[in-house]
Amino acid sequence: MTHHPRVPLVLVSGLAAGPNAALAELLRVAEPGTAVVHHDLREIHSGVVRRRLKLGERDDLTVLELAHGCVPCTLREDLLPLLRRLARRPEVSRIVVRLDEAMEPEPVSWAVRNVLVGDHPVRDDVDLRAVLTVVDCAAWLADATGDDELADRNLQGSPEDERTVAQVALSQVEFADVLVLAGAAPDAWTAAKGAAVLDRVAPSVPRVELARVDGHSVLDAVPADARRGEVTDMHGALLRGQPPVHVDCGIGLVTFTAQRPFHPARLHDALDVLLDGVVRTRGRAWVASQPDVAFWIESAGGGLGLGHAGPWLAAPGGPEWTDVSPERRTLASLRWHPVHGDRAQELVVVTDQTTPDEIDAALRGALLTDEELAAGPEAWARYPDPFGDWHEEPCEDTEPDPARHSAANRKEER
Repeated sequence: MTHHPRVPLVLVSGLAAGPNAALAELLRVAEPGTAVVHHDLREIHSGVVRRRLKLGERDDLTVLELAHGCVPCTLREDLLPLLRRLARRPEVSRIVVRLDEAMEPEPVSWAVRNVLVGDHPVRDDVDLRAVLTVVDCAAWLADATGDDELADRNLQGSPEDERTVAQVALSQVEFADVLVLAGAAPDAWTAAKGAAVLDRVAPSVPRVELARVDGHSVLDAVPADARRGEVTDMHGALLRGQPPVHVDCGIGLVTFTAQRPFHPARLHDALDVLLDGVVRTRGRAWVASQPDVAFWIESAGGGLGLGHAGPWLAAPGGPEWTDVSPERRTLASLRWHPVHGDRAQELVVVTDQTTPDEIDAALRGALLTDEELAAGPEAWARYPDPFGDWHEEPCEDTEPDPARHSAANRKEER
């Protein structure tokens, strides 16, 4: 049980170290008693993490040596215990965690809510009030649509980290409660196109300019209905807010739905359409050869990952209705099929050079035909399946519920 008031917690994320630090400093000076924590992961491949803690007049740098250099180890072995200790210090009134550029806020929020430190999760000590993501206007659009991997920029979160820069850039803005715009785009076209992408991947997230806010006003911009670290339900709604449906600066939005399964081989071939000319793909897929498990498909820039979103409600051994979120129950009820239950395709694609018609045609061509559908599950089970087993990151088995993490933690390169 919690015997003391929970201390407010703010997460700051983004790919640009300088503006991130500037925002964290604004928050620190705005309220006495604010502790700012930052873990530098640039030497994590050697098992070394540099932790900086600023509190009042103190500015402490600690070199941590980890048995296995990775983000989950940094969270479990240092950040989470540190949050608990800071929250119980009487001089600490607020904690700001400036995440390393390679860190996505969703897994950190999940860890705060779920990973035990001692007998209780850290959420018993801290109250996650806001996730602020800094967008470097000069570089963000190129980052979000490019093919670079984090390794190309020495930004890996572990030696095995194969994520793309685009994947991190997009996941950071999608999970934000407020987007803090830093600097300026190189030209008006880049500014307009970047805004069009943000309108579609984070339509309900307010934007403020770093140069025009202070440590109070930036938090005042957090909407009353902000998620505040609530982790995404992979079987919930794929769109938050109301993104524009028209094409703007070449950026469009496609929602693909169907209530028949994909042929595994044809889906594998069709996935190429989600890489070229596509900014972002997120969603669930029903594959005929694996009818009991929901696939999670996620692309960003030139990278694509396949994940495991757990069993369908209608699957043998699937979760009970009472064990899933009200949102998932509602969505399943709306599309429930008398034979296939809640199994369905639902993908949201933000397009750039590829047209919505090309996306729709490629995905519909991967669905089972009427003849294949009539052949039934026994025939589907014999289809060659190119997807294979799920890949899991190191240390994932130490976490109570890795299925609730973002697909980035289960990335499998094609």
